[in-house]
Amino acid sequence: MELLAPNLRVVFCGINPGLSSAHQGYPFANGSNRFWKVIHQAGFTESQLAPEQWQQLKDNGCGITALVARPTVAASELSRDELRSGGEALQEKILRYQPRALAILGKQAFTTAFGVKNAPWGKQTLTLGETEVWVLPNPSGLNRATLEQLTASYRELFLALQ
Repeated sequence: MELLAPNLRVVFCGINPGLSSAHQGYPFANGSNRFWKVIHQAGFTESQLAPEQWQQLKDNGCGITALVARPTVAASELSRDELRSGGEALQEKILRYQPRALAILGKQAFTTAFGVKNAPWGKQTLTLGETEVWVLPNPSGLNRATLEQLTASYRELFLALQ
């Protein structure tokens, strides 16, 4: 469940697949996950895609990947070593494809994977080659952020890429 290509506007990086995504074979497939609604409302897609339409993200200049491939019920089940290894692999992928932005969906996952302390939300000072790094709230239904808060965060990235 990875969609990477040269010349993308943004690559959205989830933490790891949930069990629903692993079972169905689509990213952000759990019905409580707000990813598809949020990226549409933020402006990244003209219509709200369903999880099974995930490969259409590329038509909108977007890619998708995950820090860790191992599916879990909750990201908290991942070890620090898994996140660090995932961060190293992610950096290699991003340096290869060089999207305009990398959006890591989760602050704790970002700080662990990249060894950064006290990262703010939004655009980071860290870049990977020419790629801007952003940290956005995770759209999982387990995250207590409201739909409006999520959309506003993602919209900030969308507008920065215009």
